[in-house]
Amino acid sequence: MWRSRRIFTDLGLYIFCAGLLCSGLCSCSIFQSTCPPPIVTKVQPPPPPLPKRNVPYTTVDFNMPLSQITDPVIYVYKSKRRLLLIQGQTLVREYPCALGPDPKGNKYFQGDGRTPVGKFEICDKNAHSQYYKSLGINYPTVKDAKEALSEGIISFDQYCSIKDADNTLSLPPSDTVLGGHIFIHGGGCYPDWTLGCIAVDNSDIDELFSVAQIGTPVYIMP
Repeated sequence: MWRSRRIFTDLGLYIFCAGLLCSGLCSCSIFQSTCPPPIVTKVQPPPPPLPKRNVPYTTVDFNMPLSQITDPVIYVYKSKRRLLLIQGQTLVREYPCALGPDPKGNKYFQGDGRTPVGKFEICDKNAHSQYYKSLGINYPTVKDAKEALSEGIISFDQYCSIKDADNTLSLPPSDTVLGGHIFIHGGGCYPDWTLGCIAVDNSDIDELFSVAQIGTPVYIMP
């Protein structure tokens, strides 16, 4: 009997010791799993969209009939000597143009030979211009007049005259130091020969004159 108890006691002791040994070995690195941890792939954000081309149109159709150009916008790029006619998002005409003798920079005063830079509107149409046909733009604008008034280079009455012309979308007075009477006109696209106007060939002003109306936007870029 005592031998049976001894056997069971020894067996229990062996099992207990074996359990301790396994527990210790399992904590050792040699018994740890060799399976590498899962690779977590960082999701990269999508690349930023490419910047849009710095042009005011997305398509080109030089064959669009003039009758379909019902809501035109005119862009003049002074440095490139190009005049663009745009309908919606479509470039429908592109004309070479000439400027004044000192075209770089904005217009500051009468006689500087510069074409103004900014957003304007057609405010006059003359089918019998000195230079064939012409489209007048509303320079100086009220913004120009406000700045000139604050600097004391025009009088309040002159400011009011320019403001009144803006309200009625008519040709602003040109008898201030700011100058005026800036036109898109015919006469030919020769090397810069105007006094600050934008000159194109007569056939080109024919097309522009037929589609531009009072109020047509004109953007003159540097």
